[in-house]
Amino acid sequence: MMRASLILFALLAAGCSGESAEAPVVAKAPDCGLEVEQIGQLVTVPEGGFEQGAHAIYPEEAPARQVHVAGFSIQIHEVTNQQFEAFVAATGYVTDSERTSASDNPAGGSGLFTQATKPDEMGRWVLMRGATWKTPEGPGSNLAGRMQHPVVHVSLNDARAYAQWAGGRLPTEEEWEYAAALGMPDPDNPVSGAYDEAGKPIANTWQGLFPLKNEAADGFVGTAPAGCFPASRIGLYDMIGNVWEWTDTPYAPGQATIKGGSYLCAENFCKRYRSAARQGQDVDFSSNHIGFRIVKDAPAD
Repeated sequence: MMRASLILFALLAAGCSGESAEAPVVAKAPDCGLEVEQIGQLVTVPEGGFEQGAHAIYPEEAPARQVHVAGFSIQIHEVTNQQFEAFVAATGYVTDSERTSASDNPAGGSGLFTQATKPDEMGRWVLMRGATWKTPEGPGSNLAGRMQHPVVHVSLNDARAYAQWAGGRLPTEEEWEYAAALGMPDPDNPVSGAYDEAGKPIANTWQGLFPLKNEAADGFVGTAPAGCFPASRIGLYDMIGNVWEWTDTPYAPGQATIKGGSYLCAENFCKRYRSAARQGQDVDFSSNHIGFRIVKDAPAD
């Protein structure tokens, strides 16, 4: 399944190959992020209803329908490398990408998008053995300076294991979209979580022609630390952009639904930096643009 996903990514990227790439942008990431005491905080999302699939763009988002959601609490940011490291230290957990990288499985490893480093190149997807949560660019890489970035190269099973250890669970698609929709700056503008009224990026997405040119107008060419972009109206960070987020809602056989888009979503390629956007992902797949956050049930009355 992992190999099939990468083939799809490669074909989509190849569709943009008619233009030559410009010189790659090397953005100097701003010094930003949440305060230490904010890491792991949750906010309460009240019981209520909303229109799921509102302002649909892609067929899989329709039809719009009214949905009622019970109250719950949600972590204000995506699970960070620091949080995941604590989980691994406490449990000895081995992720799917680590396990398959060390196996004889020809599809072992994890999906890695590599951005262009020369003017005549374009970014591409590869299946990389040794690309794991603690070596996100493959063997030899590490988490230096990235402990508050979202953990990546985690499968659905990995995300579920962390959530259980942390005393929570993964959100359903309905819970995730409800929380994201409540926080939208302008409920009538589906991209208001990604760009302000002047067109300035307020989330970590791709500005430029994917996969040829990353203008990095948002200050990042890859993931950003939790909390570098403005919080939503209900106090949530990076619900839009940065990394896709696993939910516990099935999408198709062998697939779960991911939400929110990532730093690789561009106007020309993946306009899924919207609360209604959804995509299926193989449950045993991981990559460097998929992470997660956890929720907890509201206390019983």
